[in-house]
Amino acid sequence: MYRGRHRTGSRERQQALRTSEFDYELPRELIAQTPIEPRDASRLLVVDRAHRRLEHRQFSDLANLLCPGDLLVANESRVIPARLFARKVPTGGAVEMLLLKQHSPLMWEVLLKPGRRVKPGARLAIGSAPGSSEGTNRSQLPVDGVFAEVISKTEAGGRLLEFSVPIKPMLSELGIVPLPPYIRTPLQDPERYQTIYSRTSGSVAAPTAGLHFTDRLLAGLGERGVHVAFVTLHVSMDTFRPVQEENIEQHDMHSEYCQLPMETSVAINRARLEGRRVIAVGTTSVRVLETAGMRLHAGEELLAFSGRTNLFVRPGHEFRVVQAMITNFHLPRSTLLMLVTAFTGKDLLDRSYEEAIRERYRFYSFGDAMLIV
Repeated sequence: MYRGRHRTGSRERQQALRTSEFDYELPRELIAQTPIEPRDASRLLVVDRAHRRLEHRQFSDLANLLCPGDLLVANESRVIPARLFARKVPTGGAVEMLLLKQHSPLMWEVLLKPGRRVKPGARLAIGSAPGSSEGTNRSQLPVDGVFAEVISKTEAGGRLLEFSVPIKPMLSELGIVPLPPYIRTPLQDPERYQTIYSRTSGSVAAPTAGLHFTDRLLAGLGERGVHVAFVTLHVSMDTFRPVQEENIEQHDMHSEYCQLPMETSVAINRARLEGRRVIAVGTTSVRVLETAGMRLHAGEELLAFSGRTNLFVRPGHEFRVVQAMITNFHLPRSTLLMLVTAFTGKDLLDRSYEEAIRERYRFYSFGDAMLIV
């Protein structure tokens, strides 16, 4: 039967960890620059917490590693073409922007590059994306008179912009899908930075644990008796930005939109009642499930919800829903690395990362994966 809440790291709860303890050295050549083909050909490091054992497999082995009745919960959010190109008015200086969070049809929180000299009150003329028929020349005129005014700076170092027209319906023609800054190789097919089950647009980065799934693998999981359900979390900058404070307790986790649909909450409640495992696909799914679980008490059912979450899962967190997870290898000093540490305990995760580096696993968005059971 379902054994309830899972605690890790009693020592880590007693003494606040420092951000520097989540740092590690990674050879640059292990940062994956291109996606592997097919998607499920990536490697999979299986981390057995109970026996503190590591096993090297392929992601295509996943169906054989899971049990009939297991419930996978994945994030179906889709990455939007959030990278836009503009010129300052009247100087003409080139500016790139990354849309982070929509506050209203006209108001967006963004990152600007270069942004240091773009002050409140500045006006930006939005142009076509480079490579499009209108955007081959970066000095092009604004598209249909689309402008944005810088309203203010944000605490996170970005800018709040007010556009002259709703920009979201125009992103398919003006923007491109953003890649993380550590990926320097252009992506030939933008769909390769989307999961095959992505549906609801809103993320500025992919929920990368899901990039390994193929239609063939999902079919094999179904034949094995493994169930799949979906949640939504629109990934924003706060999911992956490095923690700046040395005491992780002082990190301010900004909010992101998420949704736990009714059909998924029903599937989870049924799995819990029948003693079947709930396995989160990716840290974003973990945050949705654990946000819902924060109000869960013994004997209660998980309730559907939609709204924003600023849940910061770190060592000492009491896991109420997630019993296993699939995740990629994460950046040093990131909240994602802290979340996975909370699930495994620090010693085991340190050993797992050391093993992955020694065995030349591929890291980050297009890299290999872990199955933590």
